[in-house]
Amino acid sequence: MSKLKGVVSHHEAELAELRADRELAIEYLKAAMESLDDPDNRAAGLLALRTVAEAYGGLGAVAEQAGISRESLYRALSPKGNPTLRTLLAVLKTVGLRLSVEPENHAHA
Repeated sequence: MSKLKGVVSHHEAELAELRADRELAIEYLKAAMESLDDPDNRAAGLLALRTVAEAYGGLGAVAEQAGISRESLYRALSPKGNPTLRTLLAVLKTVGLRLSVEPENHAHA
């Protein structure tokens, strides 16, 4: 039997799942960061960053940490957003992560 009464939106269920499973949140963020490299998938990556920010501390806390308004954070993490490095770092810090660099994997045939 579910602890929740009524219907839970997909978004709320996703937030709960990310909060409950930190490893899942990390993999989710890795995929989001990779998709930022691809112009065709950038919107999905930005929305994934926003979802993780919501799951861990909320957008208000991330905005405060980034030194920007909540409205600016919503715009930066919208499908057409263009977040600054400061904003990306604030989202990662909210989840207890940091930005790192690794070699790009190219399959050479």
